[in-house]
Amino acid sequence: MNYQVDEKGYYGVFGGAYIPEMLYPNIKELREKYLEFIEDPKFQEEYVMLLKDYVGRPSPLFLAERLSKKYGAKIYLKREDLNHTGAHKINNTVGQILVAERLGKKRIIAETGAGQHGVATATVCALKGLECIVYMGAVDIERQAPNVARMKMMGATVIPATSGSQTLKDATNEALRDWINHPTDTHYILGSVVGPHPYPDMVARFQSIISEETKWQLQEKTGKSTPDYVLACVGGGSNAMGMFYHFLNDEDVKLIAVEAAGKGVDSGESAATTLLGKEGVLHGSRSLVMQTEDGQVVEPYSISAGLDYPGIGPQHAHLFTSRRALYVSITDDEAMQAGMELSKLEGIIPAIETAHALAYLDKMKFKEDDVVVVCLSGRGDKDLDTYMKYFGL
Repeated sequence: MNYQVDEKGYYGVFGGAYIPEMLYPNIKELREKYLEFIEDPKFQEEYVMLLKDYVGRPSPLFLAERLSKKYGAKIYLKREDLNHTGAHKINNTVGQILVAERLGKKRIIAETGAGQHGVATATVCALKGLECIVYMGAVDIERQAPNVARMKMMGATVIPATSGSQTLKDATNEALRDWINHPTDTHYILGSVVGPHPYPDMVARFQSIISEETKWQLQEKTGKSTPDYVLACVGGGSNAMGMFYHFLNDEDVKLIAVEAAGKGVDSGESAATTLLGKEGVLHGSRSLVMQTEDGQVVEPYSISAGLDYPGIGPQHAHLFTSRRALYVSITDDEAMQAGMELSKLEGIIPAIETAHALAYLDKMKFKEDDVVVVCLSGRGDKDLDTYMKYFGL
């Protein structure tokens, strides 16, 4: 089974580029040049240097001893929360800003949900002196105020999306509209493994540094480069794809992707795409999409701003339908309790997105020598207000 993209931009039946005619030149240019750019030694030299000296990579692989004792396994946390800007998102924006430079683009647009991708985009635009416009749902602007402030401090213009549910889906819609209106001078730094080809593949390649490091770090710590289980939360799916990437062909490694069940999968307030979705086209690619009988997108819900997306990346849809990875879901309440648990057991406050992955540990049965890696995709600073309200702190 091939889990990577084919020459036509598909993962099995998922993927492709379903785009307005106005965007065709942009996507064609990107598709023809992205691999040439990425594989160029000078590009790699600059990318690796920035990851090391600016982002702070490699991110540590931490054996969480108290968490391990509770669940009866060796649980390692891949500490993406320690990256500059506080999440995995910076891995991709550093790569894409270098692509944008080589394309000669002077104006950068992005969408953001939890704000981490918006912050990471504003960061690299400040670094390179490029104009930055970030589209963010009006609801998310309110619940992720610290990240909005960070973006503005770095010179970004934050534009609220006020249609629909006023969250990530709507911010993505607005970013695509902007791109259609500014096709020549603008590069869209898409934040997840979604969108038209080549975005899912390009973002996955930039995020694959997570699993690349994990393999050699595990070798150093355990004498073996492969774990028994790998867990990551999934909205669109970029941290999970980065965490899974170099384990896809190791069939002995069990890959577990954790979606947001919200208030319950059948509650009408959920974002569990693989359980609730069916094949459809969203934001330029064919994937699994939460939709009504007549194909209208269903509004997703999650307490975490980064997981309330009604679709999933096409590579994830392929991993789900081919059963290479297990896709599960966790409710708001389970995630919040897991976030508090990690804070008290290990002194690490996780992003609520990440807490969904941690919560699934409670539903698993381990052997004592099982090696488990959880992608700690982001830190919880941005979510303190939500934690405080939920727990009455």
